[in-house]
Amino acid sequence: MTEGQLSQSEKVALRERVKELTCLYGIAQVARQPDKPLQNILQSIVELLPPAWQYPKVASARLNLDGVCYTAGDFSACCQKQSAEIFVNDAPKGLVEIGYTENEPQLDEGPFLKEERSLLNEIARQIALIVEHRQAEEDKIKLYGQLRHADRLATVGMLAAGVAHELNEPVGNILGFAQLAKKAEKIPASVKKDIDKIEAASLDARDIIQKLLVFARQVPPEKKSVNLNDIVKNGLYFLEARCAKEGTELVCVLSPNLPEVIADPVQLNQVLVNLVVNALQSMGQKAGKIMVQTKSNEQEVCLVVEDTGCGMSKEVLDEIFTPFFTTKDIGCGTGLGLPVVHGIVTGHNGVINVESKVGQGTRFEIHLPLKKPPKIKDAN
Repeated sequence: MTEGQLSQSEKVALRERVKELTCLYGIAQVARQPDKPLQNILQSIVELLPPAWQYPKVASARLNLDGVCYTAGDFSACCQKQSAEIFVNDAPKGLVEIGYTENEPQLDEGPFLKEERSLLNEIARQIALIVEHRQAEEDKIKLYGQLRHADRLATVGMLAAGVAHELNEPVGNILGFAQLAKKAEKIPASVKKDIDKIEAASLDARDIIQKLLVFARQVPPEKKSVNLNDIVKNGLYFLEARCAKEGTELVCVLSPNLPEVIADPVQLNQVLVNLVVNALQSMGQKAGKIMVQTKSNEQEVCLVVEDTGCGMSKEVLDEIFTPFFTTKDIGCGTGLGLPVVHGIVTGHNGVINVESKVGQGTRFEIHLPLKKPPKIKDAN
């Protein structure tokens, strides 16, 4: 049967089906552009809708997804509307709508055909599939980046451990001979001063080596039952004078009756010292405030170190646990302090959260799981 043999109503129905298929084909073509931003794809889709409806000259469309709106025509002037909800991963995310700016005769659904209802539902489904596919691609890229980062950390860890072991012996020898030389009789004051510098530099080098070994997890923790309040009191004892000297107020708020955790007290002390020293250095030349706080709930204890320093940008915040990354001047930092903190916390099955705002300060929260009570054996 040719088009000439069709009745007028059949011709109209055929043209409508062609418009619907053209719309779906256009959406498929737009979706096949992986390099095109999702916003542009959604805008292109919404522009394909009005020509697919029965009265395209007075039709307008709107797509609202996650609060972002895309329109074709003056949708606000529409007096007759048809809509379909968009579900992304089974969750409602928005609406796709079509409307007429002039009143049209009543048909199956207002002025709309039942085939147009089916088309709109299919368009909503296609939009959801496009969004889900994009999200899956983004998650894949993100996961790949995390794997690359983890691989890099593993490589750096092995390198750090090797370097640390190689340097440990010569640094130990330098420190030992320096301490031995100090015991010699009748050493000129200038020479003794130089030996003191050698000893101090050796101790600094040994501290860096220890940090490398902790980062590379070459030093096994000696865990026992400890109270975080005791760690804070002992650690701050040596930092109070330094804070006072630099004009920084140090506030300590300890939660009473804090439950104990199973941890290495030396490593937790290192975490505290690194965070407080970092906070102190973030003050620069201005006076500021550092607050150290402990708290707990039924599952964990928490150590908070908060400062009013310079804060960090999002770009810096994303890199603070990367080994050897530092914003400090050359010779003022190794870039190992926070990676070591992260390594110690994760080694204790804990979590570290960081919040920071440029010009306002930074807040570190260390969450450590509570010591589990011993299992009671069944007498039976």
